[in-house]
Amino acid sequence: MSAPTPRPLRVLIAGGGIGGIATALALQQQGIESVVFERAPQLRDGGAGLHIWTNGMLALAHLGVADQVSAIAPAQDECHFATSAGRPIGVWPVGEFVERYGQPTVAIGRSDLHGILRDAVTAPVVTGAEVTGYTEHADRVTLHFADGTSEDGDLLIGADGVRSAVRAQLLGPQPPDYTGYIAWRGHAELGPEEFEPGTFQALFGPGTRFTYYDIAPGVVHWMSVADGPQNGRDEGTPAQTLDMLRARHAGWSDPMIEKILAATVPDSILRGDVLDRKPDPVWGQGRVTLLGDAAHAMSFNIGQGACQAIEDGLVLAGHLAAPGATVPAALRAYEAERQERTRPMQLLAHRIGVAGSLKNPAAVWLRDRMMALTWNKTFQSTERDHVAYGTRWSPTPATTPAPAPATAAVTAV
Repeated sequence: MSAPTPRPLRVLIAGGGIGGIATALALQQQGIESVVFERAPQLRDGGAGLHIWTNGMLALAHLGVADQVSAIAPAQDECHFATSAGRPIGVWPVGEFVERYGQPTVAIGRSDLHGILRDAVTAPVVTGAEVTGYTEHADRVTLHFADGTSEDGDLLIGADGVRSAVRAQLLGPQPPDYTGYIAWRGHAELGPEEFEPGTFQALFGPGTRFTYYDIAPGVVHWMSVADGPQNGRDEGTPAQTLDMLRARHAGWSDPMIEKILAATVPDSILRGDVLDRKPDPVWGQGRVTLLGDAAHAMSFNIGQGACQAIEDGLVLAGHLAAPGATVPAALRAYEAERQERTRPMQLLAHRIGVAGSLKNPAAVWLRDRMMALTWNKTFQSTERDHVAYGTRWSPTPATTPAPAPATAAVTAV
């Protein structure tokens, strides 16, 4: 009697954000079937800006979408860091990465990147599908939804964000950690005669920060950060919130802050508590694993959150396509590799956030001078430890088509 013909894998992805959609695209390249379930009634992502380091662009090039990103995302040449009083901290010459690695560091609107990835995915995306839990069987996983329906697959990827329902069942209902500070984000419309394309500036003040960079031609994304109680709200109208932010940064040495806030539409301002998690030793069990913020939530302080979610998807797809691997073995191999990669980033991002929240004048003075002394070394280690990782995907240049789908090596039987 002949052996049964193995049937292809079917992957369930909980969460239709950047990590979930990028994973569906990575699986698509490997010839692995997937379906994405998103709780929101419409597939969209937030309006904030994203910093995509060169390692993220190399990953996007491997996915075949770096050209579309570069067409709208301003490439950065230098990232400038200074104090609110104008004392320089350091300059990171990220433009040099193009010659060394073949891809720039860019900034882009989150919704724009999300749309580019979604347009490249052929897998079905089901919206209005709120995940409530899952049941794991010996040979499959059943995903359950709030409307009483369910869906079967060979494995489940929890890419459903910092408050992941998949994570809550897998690791327990512990909420993410509140960092102690809040980010106000907004957009300003400033043409190239007012704002030089590709500009990045981050300024550190006592207990507060202000960062800005353009994310599309004529669109500047900015962020103001300050300490405050969790789950707070701004009183009054959006215009009054904008006035509060103007007052917060009044007297700062950079005149661009005043210009940016003056060009901001009040209704564009979003307020959000900044959350993260300590590194977890376990991301999965059996046929279930986590990805992106569900696995390794990190604050914005090193600009790697979206990059790491995209990398997660590529690495996971690669392990599932490895010859001879079982589903559980492929997932555990993915987790081990990605934990080693993301753990130091989570810790570094948290430490930078703590330093940025300092208010005591003596502590702020010491922080600013220590950062100035170590900034060049920090840049070198960032390139070595964070950016150069992306060279694993550099053989697929952004100017060539994405690889043709391959036959998946891991099968359901």
